[in-house]
Amino acid sequence: MNSIKIHNLGYPRIGKNRELKKAVEAYWKAESTEAELQEVASQLRQAQWQAQSQLDYMPVNDFSLYDQMLDMSFLLGVVPERIRDSSSTELEKYFATARGNSCSCASEMTKWFNTNYHYIVPEISDATEFKISSTKIFDEFRQASTSKARPVIIGPVTYLALSATEKDVDYLKYLSQILPVYVEILSRLADSGAEWVQIDEPIFSLDLSVEQRQALIETYEKLSVAGPKVLLVNYFGELGENLELFFSLPVHGFHIDAVEAPAEVGKAVDFLPQGAILSLGVLDGKNIWRSDYRQILDLVKPVVDVLGTVWLAPSCSLLHVPHSLEGESKLDSEIKSWLAFADEKLQELCDIKDLLTNKLGCDHILFDNQQVIKSKQIHEKVVVERVRREQQKLQRQDFERQASFEERQKSQQLKLQLPLLPTTTIGSFPQTKEIRQNRAAFKKGKKTYEQYEAFLKQEVCSVIEQQIEIGLDILVHGEPERNDMVEYFGEQLEGFTFTANGWVQSYGSRCVKPPIIFGDVWRPEPMTVKWSQLAQEIAGDKPMKGMLTGPVTMLKWSFVRNDISLSDVAQQIGLALRQEILDLESAGIEIIQVDEPAIREGLPLKNDQKDNYLDWAVDAFKLSTSGVNDSTQIHTHMCYSDFNEIIEAVAALDADVISVETSRSQQALLNVFKEFRYPNEIGPGVYDIHSPRIPSVEEIKASIEAALNYVDAERLWVNPDCGLKTRAWPETKAALLNMIEATQKVREELKVLV
Repeated sequence: MNSIKIHNLGYPRIGKNRELKKAVEAYWKAESTEAELQEVASQLRQAQWQAQSQLDYMPVNDFSLYDQMLDMSFLLGVVPERIRDSSSTELEKYFATARGNSCSCASEMTKWFNTNYHYIVPEISDATEFKISSTKIFDEFRQASTSKARPVIIGPVTYLALSATEKDVDYLKYLSQILPVYVEILSRLADSGAEWVQIDEPIFSLDLSVEQRQALIETYEKLSVAGPKVLLVNYFGELGENLELFFSLPVHGFHIDAVEAPAEVGKAVDFLPQGAILSLGVLDGKNIWRSDYRQILDLVKPVVDVLGTVWLAPSCSLLHVPHSLEGESKLDSEIKSWLAFADEKLQELCDIKDLLTNKLGCDHILFDNQQVIKSKQIHEKVVVERVRREQQKLQRQDFERQASFEERQKSQQLKLQLPLLPTTTIGSFPQTKEIRQNRAAFKKGKKTYEQYEAFLKQEVCSVIEQQIEIGLDILVHGEPERNDMVEYFGEQLEGFTFTANGWVQSYGSRCVKPPIIFGDVWRPEPMTVKWSQLAQEIAGDKPMKGMLTGPVTMLKWSFVRNDISLSDVAQQIGLALRQEILDLESAGIEIIQVDEPAIREGLPLKNDQKDNYLDWAVDAFKLSTSGVNDSTQIHTHMCYSDFNEIIEAVAALDADVISVETSRSQQALLNVFKEFRYPNEIGPGVYDIHSPRIPSVEEIKASIEAALNYVDAERLWVNPDCGLKTRAWPETKAALLNMIEATQKVREELKVLV
């Protein structure tokens, strides 16, 4: 008899109304106690277990107060030495590792594979003492109190591969030290009654070295006999050349991403060891579109016929999608019918199980689903012919600046007359409580547009006055009118739609509400020109920087349609931004920043797919920026990226100035720019804005001097490492004043050297 089991790999943890964000931030502000925070966390865990009660198996330990990699580090005893020996409580050490404190810098943060989720990078050295140092996983398994509960951990090879080690130290040297701790964890879970444990090893989606392959073999030979049955999980991409290795490991179950790699399902059946379970990730865990049941049934039925028993799940954790469509009353009803958030995806799993088992009375499920799929295909806003015609008319010269960087640099220096080590910010200034209240009042109809606009004008004026007082060389208008760097633009572009409560976690308590790109994208009218013109009038002779979000970031930080290629969507956004940039230039804005922090995260996980992606990603950016005159200075910003793999593409963007996040690495990330001999100007982040601490003048001065080891003074800019939206004004102003003073000191020292 055929058997279909449905399960989940992970569930959104922030709460339907961002309860976790609010509770964590209240704790940080000392407005609540640790006990009160833990009570909110307990309630959220109970709610997410209840939401998954219809499944055959559900994950536990996927909940986190900040980040699952940070949780794994504290479970394994991997706590930075500067924090480990403090007298703080364990929770204070936990948050200090993520955010820093008055005495210690935070650990580095970077993107989780090819997603917009960020994780805290573990710091491992010879001084690290690996041992079980947290009871969280055992406590939560006990609290779940159901046979459906399946503990989740990050696999040891993936964990080590994503860690930071001392220079020239191979992370695999620590495998022999970390494996006994994993064995002990599994043994304790078995003693607690766990039947299965889920071990996530998304490293299988990467190109593996011989050493990594051997490490995986050694790892699972030890873990497979340590306790519960092991479900080995890969996601975010195809297994490719790793498929045979994956299915050769001595575990009890294997999960593959059948959304990213449907062609591997047949091979998986062929390589599956006798008696092992095959789990297919048939629902897209990273996107929000309703699944096509017909396609899934056609994929799964042959597998069921051969194997008899099959498990079905989302492709990856549902951490990457919002909680529920419940309450989304303002969405266009037809577009809403095309969507499935976490709770709807769980219902989809139930539907597919019913269809595969021929449950009585489920005939209408497939018909209704196919009607929804068809309605999306024929909607009038999905395909816009004039947008398609504009794309067809593009020629190669539309993607290139008129002159070389060297020629442009001379023209820009003559026009802008900037000092050595020009100072600026990344763009946003604090989104104060007053700004948020006025925006909410306007959206709820309690303020007229005229009242809201008058308030925003006052904010812009205040921000510019503050910057002039601080002494910055290049000013920005502060972006008080923008709720989010992608959502703001999406609201003014056709082809986008928005949710009221579609929040997902980006990192820690930082939540974003990604726009939804459902159709062809085009710009009906200018989006930022009015605010940039106003700011320039207030600033007088001070140069003003226009601020836009780049096409790849608009793409990657949205939920994107799945009926045309990503490259076509990026090109459509690039065309819309090109029009905006030309309008800014015509309005007298001489510096325009087009942020592309997401360009690295879009990089495919397999090497043979990377060049194609980088080609169209770079083209989309250059399409946006290449229409301007030589004297107009184009900036871009990238944060929390490893540039080693993409440095050639970064150079190919041909931005006149790039600002990058390098503060948490103490400017070490600049080494790749030096080795590559990056030709254009660079603004490395000289302090970390994600930490509440105020860096001293000497600390920032040391950061600038460290950057000068990698970048010539004539090409170096000075700025924070990211936007200041999440910070408060007192710390923002204090830090920027210190940055200006530090810059002046370095300028004086450079004059002496000359």
